[in-house]
Amino acid sequence: MDNLCHTLTGAACGEAGLKRLTRFGTPVLLIASNLPDIDVLGFAANTPAVALRRGWTHGVAAQALLPVLLTGLVLLYDHLRPPPAGAPRARAAPVLLLSYVGVLSHVGMDWLNSYGVRLLKPLSERWFYGDAVFIIDPWLWLMLGLGVLLARRQRRPVAALVAILAAIVYITAMVLTARMSRQHVVEIWTERHGRAPRELMVGPMPVTPLRRQVIIDTGDEYFTGRYHVRQGTLALDERPTPRNEDAPAAVRAREHERVRAVLIWARFPFYHLSPTDGGTTVALGDMRFPARVGGINVFVPDE
Repeated sequence: MDNLCHTLTGAACGEAGLKRLTRFGTPVLLIASNLPDIDVLGFAANTPAVALRRGWTHGVAAQALLPVLLTGLVLLYDHLRPPPAGAPRARAAPVLLLSYVGVLSHVGMDWLNSYGVRLLKPLSERWFYGDAVFIIDPWLWLMLGLGVLLARRQRRPVAALVAILAAIVYITAMVLTARMSRQHVVEIWTERHGRAPRELMVGPMPVTPLRRQVIIDTGDEYFTGRYHVRQGTLALDERPTPRNEDAPAAVRAREHERVRAVLIWARFPFYHLSPTDGGTTVALGDMRFPARVGGINVFVPDE
C-alpha cells in the first residue's frame, strides 16, 4: 500500500488506545508503520529499484528484527531526552509491542495488492500477491482518516476502533472477492478455450472495487481484459500481447545486468522489439504496468 495508508493505519491504532501504552506511543506507531519502506533508498542505487523493493526489509528476518531495532532507538532517545519530572518514561515492552504492530501491519497490507512482497526473504526470493486491494485505495484513506479525525476531535477512541474494524471488513471482503473472481475467470477461460490458462492475475483496479484487471498467460502471449464482479462477466481485449521472450534479441538482452534485475520483480514480463540500424532496441515491460514499457531499454547489436 502507499505510505499515506500505512500512516493512517498507525495513527488509527494509536487513537484507538494503543498510544496510551507508553511515552512516544503515537510516533512509534507512525514510524513502525512505514519502517519497512526504508528500502526506497534503493532508488539511489544503480540497480533498478524494483529489484530491491519489498524484499530484505519486508521478509521474515526484517519482520523480526526491525521492531527490536526501533525499540532500541526509542529507548536510547528516551534516555538522552528524558521527560519532565514526574512524567512517565518510555517502557521497553509496550514500545516493542507497538513496533511489531506497525511493522507487521505494513507487511500485511503490502501483501494485499498485485505489486507483490517477498515475505520469506532471505530464506526465499518467492513473491506473494494478494491481488485484492489496489496499491492506492481511497476507500481505506476515507475510513481510516475519518476515524482518526473523529477520535481526535471528539476524544473518543471508539471512532478509531470502528474505523479499523470497517477497514478489516472491507479488506476481508476484497480478499474473498479476489479469490472468487479468479476462480470464475479460470472457469470462463477454460470453457471458451478447452484448457486452463498457464498463469493469470485477476487483480484490483483503482477506485472501483467491483471491476478487476485480468491478465492471462497462455505461454506465448498475454490476453488482457476486465472482469465485472457483480455481473460475473469477462471482457477481453481483442489483441493479445506477444511475450517475445524467445526472440534472439530478447535472449541476448537478458545478459544485461539491469534486465536481469527487473526480471527479479517482473511477474508477467514481455519484450517490445524495435529493429534499428545495426541491431534491436529491446524494451522490457510487465503486463501489470504496461504503460511502463520502455522503462528498461537495452540495445542489442546484430551479431
